[in-house]
Amino acid sequence: MDKLNRFFWFCSGAHIPTLEKYPTEQNKYTGIGATIFFTGLFAALSGGYAMYFVFKGDDLALIFAIIFGFLWGAAIFNMDRYIVASINKSASTNKQLLQATPRILLAIMIGMVISRPIELKIFDKEIKERLKVSYLNGQRSKIDTLNKAFEKKYQVEFGRLNQQKATRDSLEKGIKADRQKLNFEIFGNKTTETSGVMGYGPYAKRKEAEIKQREAELDSLKANINKSEVFVDKRKEFDGLFNEKLYTKKQLDSLADIAGFADRNWALGQLKFNVDGSKDDNTAIAVTFIGLLFIFFECLPVFVKLMSARGPYDFATADTDEISIYQSKKDKDFYFEVADNVHETRVDAESSKQKEIIKGKAYRDLEKYDWDKE
Repeated sequence: MDKLNRFFWFCSGAHIPTLEKYPTEQNKYTGIGATIFFTGLFAALSGGYAMYFVFKGDDLALIFAIIFGFLWGAAIFNMDRYIVASINKSASTNKQLLQATPRILLAIMIGMVISRPIELKIFDKEIKERLKVSYLNGQRSKIDTLNKAFEKKYQVEFGRLNQQKATRDSLEKGIKADRQKLNFEIFGNKTTETSGVMGYGPYAKRKEAEIKQREAELDSLKANINKSEVFVDKRKEFDGLFNEKLYTKKQLDSLADIAGFADRNWALGQLKFNVDGSKDDNTAIAVTFIGLLFIFFECLPVFVKLMSARGPYDFATADTDEISIYQSKKDKDFYFEVADNVHETRVDAESSKQKEIIKGKAYRDLEKYDWDKE
């Protein structure tokens, strides 16, 4: 247990030899260190999971995920440790808040980053379902776009085919009406166009001949329509329209399983809305609160350090810093004084040396001087 506590003290950035002297402060820094450690652990899991999806399908995906997760977790751990350790409790409250503000903003950003991959895993099932709907709608839209482009490309042929089909429908309707009139004539049903006399008379024969002629026209028209449809089908096959089909359930499951990080992140954002575009408040609140939970968890060490009263450990570290600063200044003064004394000694020595040189030179000049000239 003692080793675990010392490990958490290290995580909190505390000076362990000083902290050991004050037992009342140890629990506080154990809690701070544990929070920082688990934040780094969650960051490692989050980063590893995100990297696993980036390289999903690769044989080395798991190795990449472990390596990146470890590096990412270590980076976040080191950053959190520095953020907490750098808050100076000996400063005033306003100054502490000023020191903590950029660190809190950084903690919020880190919390948002590490929470996203974990949210992707929590809502994995819902994300896959939303991706399936998206892929299916995308494929349907693609097929519709291809069909519209094809119809525009062969606009003349489609216009002729539609006109032939309209003529066919009109002929079939007319033949049906004429055949009904023929039956009325044969069976003696009195109408404005029939005689009301039962039997197969001249009118019935003439009507039947007209029907046969129109049926021949209809058969010819149907043959032309079939030729046009065969031509259109061949062009569709040539342009690859028959290869584009709606995804099956098995294909959608496979696409959702291999979806990348970007697609899954987009689908997570879309979970806040229903398929019809209306807002899904329940899911939106769940996603938001999970993100806020990790943001708060990331900011918690900073808040704990800010809210905690200044204890013996803080006074001891502040005194140690003050002593170190004072000693550093005295060391500086010592070296300045030594430098000054050395400089003075060097000046005195050099001055004496130059004086002797000048005196020697003057003596030599005197010896060489010709006094008889005077």
